[in-house]
This record gives sequence, C-alpha cells and structure tokens, in this order.
Amino acid sequence: MSTAAIKKSAGKSWRVVDIVVAALVAIAGGVIFWAWDQGAAALSAPMNAAYPPLTGLLAGGWMIPGVLGMLIIRKPGAAIFCETVAATGELLMGSQYGASVLFSGLIQGLGAEIIFAIFVYRKFNLPVSLLAGAAAGFFCGLNDSFAPWGWNIAYSGADKLAYIVLTTVSGAILAGALCWLATRGLARTGVLSSFASRKAATEPVFS
Repeated sequence: MSTAAIKKSAGKSWRVVDIVVAALVAIAGGVIFWAWDQGAAALSAPMNAAYPPLTGLLAGGWMIPGVLGMLIIRKPGAAIFCETVAATGELLMGSQYGASVLFSGLIQGLGAEIIFAIFVYRKFNLPVSLLAGAAAGFFCGLNDSFAPWGWNIAYSGADKLAYIVLTTVSGAILAGALCWLATRGLARTGVLSSFASRKAATEPVFS
C-alpha cells in the first residue's frame, strides 16, 4: 500500500477524540430529542386540528445530532452513530414514542450519512449540509408514513406525500442549515481545533 493510501485510510479512521466528541454530541442530542418531544407535543395539537401533515414541519429537530455530528467529526459513520445514540438517550429519558425512536434514529442517521458518503466525506459546505438534513427528513417521513409502527400509517396518500415533503423541508432547514451555522460558530471559538472542521468558519459556503 502506498504512503498516500495509508494516509487516506488513517484520515477516515476514528480516533479516541472523535469517539468522545461524537458521544458528547449524541448525549446532548438525546436531551434535545427529549425536549423536542415535549415542545412538539404542545405544538402538534393545533397543527393536527388545522391540517395533520403540518406536524412534519416539527421533524427537523430530531435530525440535528446526526448532521451536526458529521459536520464536526467528518468521519464515515458519524451521522448514524450520533443519531442512533441520541435516540437511545431519548428512550432512556422516557420518550412518549417508545422503542420506535431507536429505529427512527437509525433511519434518520442513515439518510444524512448517505449524502455525505455520496460526496466521499469530502464536502461539508452549505448545499451538502442542506441535502443531508433533507435526506434525513425524507427518511423520517417515509418511516412515519409507511412503517408498521408509523404514526401516520392511516393518512391518505395525498396526506402522506404532504407530510414527507414537509419533513424533508424541515430537515433541510432545522438540521441542515442550523447545524452548518452552528459548526461555523463553534469553529470560530477554537473548540474544534482537533478536527478538520476547525476550518469550517473560513471554508467556502458553496464549493
């Protein structure tokens, strides 16, 4: 194996600091999930009364750990790891959604992970972040609408489509855009000095 290949492989390998920080992001994400559960429960009542698929607009909050974790760690598996561990934390804190949150976390993390993998874990700009959040939201919408345990399994086809579109938009904005901004903000403080994302604040927005 060439020296360049070895360096490339090492760059994709997880270090102890990567695991620790990913775990911290995931734990914080679990708290966010739990808090988001409470807020969503309050907001979903009027939304359901007006038009049930509107609750899809709240979905993006549950995609934050996966996208944020990947934007910081920038290693294969970071989105799935952070999203799944966050979902586990949510369950342990007493989620009203029960054990189904574990699969939801996995599938949402997978959605974000696929986008970063398509760009070979080399692009972390705003468009890619938006796509990752949107993909996580899209997978969330599919899960909620078609999985046997999905909350919207009884929706009509049109309502399911509307819900999936709204979860996709919510994921792009709340997870994609906000996490990209958060990463740039963290980079400016210097706390990401051990990661490639330390340059996030000065990286091009679109290239």
